[in-house]
Amino acid sequence: MRLVQFELINGERRVGVVEEGLVREVLDARTVRDLALAAIEAGKNLEQQVQALGLGLSHDYAELLTQCRILPPLDHPDPAHMLVSGTGLTHLGSASARDKMHQQIGDETAMTDTMRIFKWGVEGGKPAAGQAGVQPEWFYKGDGSIVVRPGHPFPVPPFAEDAGEEPELSGLYVIGPDARPYRLGYAVGNEFSDHVMERKNYLYLAHSKLRSCSYGPELRLGELPQHLAGTSRILRDGEVLWQNEFLSGEANMCHSLENLEYHHFKYSQFLRPGDVHIHFFGTATLSFAEGIRTRPGDLFEISQAEFGAPLINGITPVEAAFEPGTVGTL
Repeated sequence: MRLVQFELINGERRVGVVEEGLVREVLDARTVRDLALAAIEAGKNLEQQVQALGLGLSHDYAELLTQCRILPPLDHPDPAHMLVSGTGLTHLGSASARDKMHQQIGDETAMTDTMRIFKWGVEGGKPAAGQAGVQPEWFYKGDGSIVVRPGHPFPVPPFAEDAGEEPELSGLYVIGPDARPYRLGYAVGNEFSDHVMERKNYLYLAHSKLRSCSYGPELRLGELPQHLAGTSRILRDGEVLWQNEFLSGEANMCHSLENLEYHHFKYSQFLRPGDVHIHFFGTATLSFAEGIRTRPGDLFEISQAEFGAPLINGITPVEAAFEPGTVGTL
């Protein structure tokens, strides 16, 4: 089952099930978060909760996408109670793309931190069930205010040095009343980063990740296939500028999803009941690693058949939100 959140013409919100080109409203459901919390209370999974409520009116899915009335498939009414984060160097092959932006390695004694963390993941990122493996690279991306809905462009601030796509899978979670994280499912995502800034020094990684992101348009319920093959491409003036396959799923990763989840939710401050978490699982495919430089007007298109409609976002420059020397004094 695949769910979307969308808006009616009058702006009212609905939750819908995607079925053969249509979106059917879930009765009495306004947000996926509320639907998930109700399922937790009822002791059901999300699909059972949808079936218990039933389906109503149908809408043309293509029309909703064209009119940009599809919302991210999970959000929070208060963006401050939504945490967006991610893990890197999690996919087989991801280290080579990252290391091109840093120092190439020689022998193991001269190994970069990038390659060292990747090696740790290969050796200890898939522990036995119920056990903790080696912890991955982790980064904070922002709160709910950085999330861009499918079809809308990513804002690029004046201080940005790059606007590069990162095609990834994301896990979507809500924290239950029992302070336990519940995974609703997965969505295709564009983690979107500043690779020029990161390349200057890997200690700038934290800065490079403080950009917008997008995920969806659909939330895929249930377990994730072991092998997933999708396509990431960039369109410029209606033509394909760059295109490549990106692989995901645990068969293509050096960490298990369970291990990545453990090392995120082991921190008590991430277990506040009612909060929403979006966690990006990493990628091994970057156009930046192949010399591509994007510009305003380009379109990113990330698709994976198991997740329905592709995720499409553009790029647009925005004015500075803050200028040097303008901090107020009280």
